[in-house]
Amino acid sequence: MSFAALRGASGRQAGFTLLEILVVLVVLGLLLLGLTQGVRAGLTMWEAQSRRVASTAELDAAARVLRALLSGIAPPPAAGLGSVSTNPPEFKGSATNLVFVGDLPTGLGTTQRADITLELSQGRLVLRWTPHRHELVISPAPPPTVTELIRNIERLDLAYWGSPSPGQTAGWQEQWDGPGIPELIRVRLGFGKDDRRRFPDLIAAPQS
Repeated sequence: MSFAALRGASGRQAGFTLLEILVVLVVLGLLLLGLTQGVRAGLTMWEAQSRRVASTAELDAAARVLRALLSGIAPPPAAGLGSVSTNPPEFKGSATNLVFVGDLPTGLGTTQRADITLELSQGRLVLRWTPHRHELVISPAPPPTVTELIRNIERLDLAYWGSPSPGQTAGWQEQWDGPGIPELIRVRLGFGKDDRRRFPDLIAAPQS
């Protein structure tokens, strides 16, 4: 066999046919498509996980704030002999809102005595508060400050354990008008049917 024939045979063996190149391109395309879909699915799962972590952190923070506030409620000071109280009661609760006097953290390591209302407002669990004034003041009270705790809530149910008046059997009450404070306070939140968040019943024990 001549040198030219040998050179032609080796050249044909070293090259790629058009069909082989097309097969390689198709395989690479499928690999890139699978990689793109995998990255997209991973990003979607990461975003969903981030949203769940954020919502859980919001619920945990709100639960800590509520437990600290409700556990810090103390019985009102006893009035002196023959004195007449001109201030509203320091604790009054219903099934949908709670009014009490408590200590709010200032962020500087101290607390501020405040008149606080816990309620549901436009789908938000909020605290409305104003500085507590011990003495009878003629001037109007300042507008309350609104602090949002949790968003997108459909229902707020409050209940109070104890005996509101002497002779009554202790149990969960939907109303509490005093004069004392209940032994336990229960906070129950309801979300929409498509909302996957869960808030276990929060039960706090005020100071006895």
